[in-house]
Amino acid sequence: MFTAEGAREAAEALAAENDSAVDDAGSTEVDGYPGYAVGVTTNYTVGDSIIPGTESQHAKAEATAVIKPRCDAEAPIDPGDVVEFTCDGQEDPIEIDPEDFDPDDLPDPSVLFSVHLAK
Repeated sequence: MFTAEGAREAAEALAAENDSAVDDAGSTEVDGYPGYAVGVTTNYTVGDSIIPGTESQHAKAEATAVIKPRCDAEAPIDPGDVVEFTCDGQEDPIEIDPEDFDPDDLPDPSVLFSVHLAK
């Protein structure tokens, strides 16, 4: 689902759309939650500036995205029982029946997880 490789690919695509390149990217943890840290540099220079000596420098930025679950679930006593997930913003619980499981019945990942910038 979430991988460092997938995060790097997404960061590279977004950086390329902004004429920039990824310098480094990797998995991290913030307050016990998984995340991904990325550093980027523009492919172009700052150019004319009111600050002398900066015209040949490239802009750099770093960001860390954190993934947090939006759902709670209690493990059933019997592994064959239906698992109910109570998710933020959802009126009805999400039910997963291990005996009648179809991956197409899973909700969009945005229902299960939130992603936000930590820095």
